[in-house]
Amino acid sequence: MLIIFGFSCKQDTKIKENSTEPEPSDYYTESYRPQFHFTPEQKWMNDPNGLVYSNGKYHLFYQYYPDSTVWGPMHWGHAVSKDLLTWEHKPIALFPDKHGLIFSGSAVIDKENTSGFGTIEKPAMVAIFTYHDMEGEQSGKKDFQTQGIAYSLDDGDSWTKYDGNPVIGNDGIKDFRDPKVFWNDKEQNWTMLVVAGDHLQIWNSPNLKEWKKVSEFGKEKGAHGGVWECPDLFPLKIEGSDEEKWVLLISINPGAPNGGSGTQYFIGDFDGTTFTTDQTENKWIDLGRDNYAGVTYNDAPNNDRIFIGWMSNWDYARDTPTEKWRSAMTVPRKLTLREIEDEVFLVNYPLDNMKGVEDKVTSNSQIELKKDQNKIIPLQYGNQSEIRFMLKNPEMKMYFSNGAGDSLEIGIDRKNKMVTFNRDKSGKTDFSEKFAGGLQKMAMSNLPEETLEVRMFLDHSSIELFVNGGQYVMTNQIFPNEFYTALTLENNSSGELKINDFSELKIERIWD
Repeated sequence: MLIIFGFSCKQDTKIKENSTEPEPSDYYTESYRPQFHFTPEQKWMNDPNGLVYSNGKYHLFYQYYPDSTVWGPMHWGHAVSKDLLTWEHKPIALFPDKHGLIFSGSAVIDKENTSGFGTIEKPAMVAIFTYHDMEGEQSGKKDFQTQGIAYSLDDGDSWTKYDGNPVIGNDGIKDFRDPKVFWNDKEQNWTMLVVAGDHLQIWNSPNLKEWKKVSEFGKEKGAHGGVWECPDLFPLKIEGSDEEKWVLLISINPGAPNGGSGTQYFIGDFDGTTFTTDQTENKWIDLGRDNYAGVTYNDAPNNDRIFIGWMSNWDYARDTPTEKWRSAMTVPRKLTLREIEDEVFLVNYPLDNMKGVEDKVTSNSQIELKKDQNKIIPLQYGNQSEIRFMLKNPEMKMYFSNGAGDSLEIGIDRKNKMVTFNRDKSGKTDFSEKFAGGLQKMAMSNLPEETLEVRMFLDHSSIELFVNGGQYVMTNQIFPNEFYTALTLENNSSGELKINDFSELKIERIWD
């Protein structure tokens, strides 16, 4: 199915790919179905897997269960895109086999044919994943997770499992999974990151088949409130300089600052075998409750580091009020390192080409609010929009509301260096006692003295908040009973609040 982003012509029916049957016009219009985020056509989805760029296409594999909208025996679903805006659904890539279910992992293009699966002229795409032996787990064994590989010679359309699987066995580690593999320029070999319970293992290989463990990281670093998952490691230059640092992503469940699942990051150095960091505080890529298991693309153009996360949380992922499908991905984001007042931040911000999908703009050049004053702004595009504005010295609250009495509250308080988010009254919340969760908090430091940019992407069942160009980010699911129709801006400061360049932009749905 080809997904056309921003195409404005409407039609009643559409021919499905490889079929002569017309597709109903209600395609992707179910309640809470995201309109500009990736979702599967149906059934269960979780972690993004195998993010790799090849032959002009971005591949998105993902954890998929094709028989239910709740988690079950894991497969790898598959979609491709030329621009990370429009997606073409592909057949299931990897199915469970005698070694187990197909858990999370990564994919690489073996350009030098180190594996022998392809040729220099036609290199193989190689998937590296965790096998999960469900029977072994249920019988009480600890060695039920191993690492396997498969290869494709037709750009991911069909796959062959390696006869020598598993390529890494298990000597008794209960949680041993989520391999991220990349080409290691320092050692001129392949490097695999794999989590082992509460820490990271690093392995090297000359050919993707034979692996040797070379180091470990994290037993005494980072947050340890839950199991470590979905590692990623990559170099980035600090903006405006030639200094390069390495960034390690580690997802953790539970143990995130606002509850349940979250993704922490470390900034340090990698010598080809060992990652080190002098970081002492825990840092998080997103302080909302719904950005988990995110990883980045291998081989992206211009060496860009492009990140996609699973927009959910294991506290309630199986219970969200959708029927035909369950779960969405975040908007793709570019990762950069930015130094602000001697502190280096991992910044994540929507790709520039998100601007290309915006259509129809409502703007207000300046809004001035005196102490305790508020302003109600009618929303034209509601839960399918981007809202952006500039603030200076803000102490304010925002409330999204509708005729059903739902209210979503966001606070930005520069004086107390805090962003708050409360979805307790945002709409449907009773499907899980853990969903509402009270006040979410995101501490802010080292903000610039000049104006502060705020961007919010509001879809049918999510909101992504970016403060100061992605220095601080919160991603959350929401399930309002009706679309939000108004945004109330409230001044909580002792002086005048100025909001400049306010705009609401419509984002066209991608499923027409």
